[in-house]
Formats: sequence, C-alpha cells, structure tokens
Amino acid sequence: MDLIGFIGCGNMGGALATAVCKAVDPQRVLLSNRTQAKAQALADQLGARVSTNEEIAAQCKFIFLGVKPHLMEGMLAPLAPTLAARTDRFVLVSMAAGLRMDQIAAQAGGDYPVIRLAPNTPVSVGKGCTQYCSVGVNEEELAQFLDLLSGTGMLDLLDESLMAVAGTLAGCGPAFTYLFLEGLTDGAVACGLPRDKARLYAAQMLAGAAALALESGKHTGQLKDEVCSPGGSTIEGVGLLEQRGLRSAAMDAVRTASAKSATLGQKK
Repeated sequence: MDLIGFIGCGNMGGALATAVCKAVDPQRVLLSNRTQAKAQALADQLGARVSTNEEIAAQCKFIFLGVKPHLMEGMLAPLAPTLAARTDRFVLVSMAAGLRMDQIAAQAGGDYPVIRLAPNTPVSVGKGCTQYCSVGVNEEELAQFLDLLSGTGMLDLLDESLMAVAGTLAGCGPAFTYLFLEGLTDGAVACGLPRDKARLYAAQMLAGAAALALESGKHTGQLKDEVCSPGGSTIEGVGLLEQRGLRSAAMDAVRTASAKSATLGQKK
C-alpha cells in the first residue's frame, strides 16, 4: 500500500494528518518534524509512525509539505538528490501560502507532480474549507488525493491565480470568526449568562447560521433581513455593528491578510 508522509506537524500539518489517519490505516502515515517530540506526540495520538524527512522523500507516494513558506527551499534542497533518485511516481502536496506550484517543483529540484492546497484548521473535525489545484498529476493520483482528504469537509478545485485570496478567506477566516465569537460570548456574560452556556450558544448559533446560508442559497443580506423584525432588538444590534464598521473591518482584514500572504514565500 502507498505510504503518505507529512513533513511538518504544526497546526495545519497536524490537522491534515489527523484527517488522513481517519481515511486510511494510520500505519501508512509517516510523520516528521523539526522537533521530533512533536511528531512523536502526534504519532502516539493517531497511531501513525515517526519518520525522517529523508525517509518520507524516499518512500511516500504523497509527500505533504507543512513547513513555513520561507523555510521551504531550505527544507527541500537536501532532499533533492533523494527525490531525483526515485524511479516511481510521487506527488508533492504543498500547503505553503504564497508559493506557486512551479516554485515548489523548482525548489525540490525537478519537474514533479504538485498539488497545492489551502486548508484550514477545521479539517481536523471534518468541517474544513480547502481549495486545491494541481500540475502534472494524473487522474488516478488526483482521485487518491481526494479520497485521502474525503473526511476533511469541502474540497474545491480552483485556478491557481485565485488560491492566495481563497486561502486567506478560508485559512485566516477562522481566527477572525473566533474573535467575533469571543465578543458575542463576553457580551452575553456581561448580561448575566454563565460563560460555558454563552460559549456553547454562540458557537452553535454560528454553526447554524452558516448551515442555513449554505443550504438555503439565499443572499446573506436577505437572511439578515429575515431576522430583523421592525422595531425589534436585532435591528438595534445591527445598527450598532454598522456604526462600528463591522463589515468594513472584515473586508479590510481579508485585504490585509491577503497582501501579507503574497509575501510569505520570500526569504527572511
């Protein structure tokens, strides 16, 4: 059976490894990290195997690259001879923001098949939003890749020119959302609701609102209007959020994060 390797077991690499281990026998999954203790802890949790960068480069069919963008070239350069010596097909799977597929292949030292994906941390609970594109990957390999990530949530094929902004929206968005959830929770606590109840209700409310937006197909403006009764409490709260510039701040957050993402592949 084909082996799947993860080089880098941080938040994103660990989340994807967790999802993959639900789709295949965890013993097929090899984990490597600059800090071996982190790889060992994740392997113990998932039932996967600890390995090295070199072993993963030599043995794995899918090689997930989970290192920071500005460190990618330095990590791949020592592996180039190992990859070049292989006679079988393998696929490099990059989750590094700001690095194009041609850059990944060049840094690895060859014209290798590459899949670029932009996942977010909810993949670990099967509710992720992941965009992907590929070059040099055949239909069988792409089908295998999609099977590996079938339990992560939504997978959407996207042109590479749009990957940066999509990755910003889906990848950074959870952090923006958690700030909003924290604010809603604190507001409810200030009004007397116990914090454990406030956190639960806020998170479930957001999950339900998102599900309704997805399943109804209605414009979010219409969904908002359906909650705002004339002279009611909701429209008062909406008015305050508009005064404080919530929508404008959200737009600027995506723009700012997207601009930063474009610089992440540069060396520091």
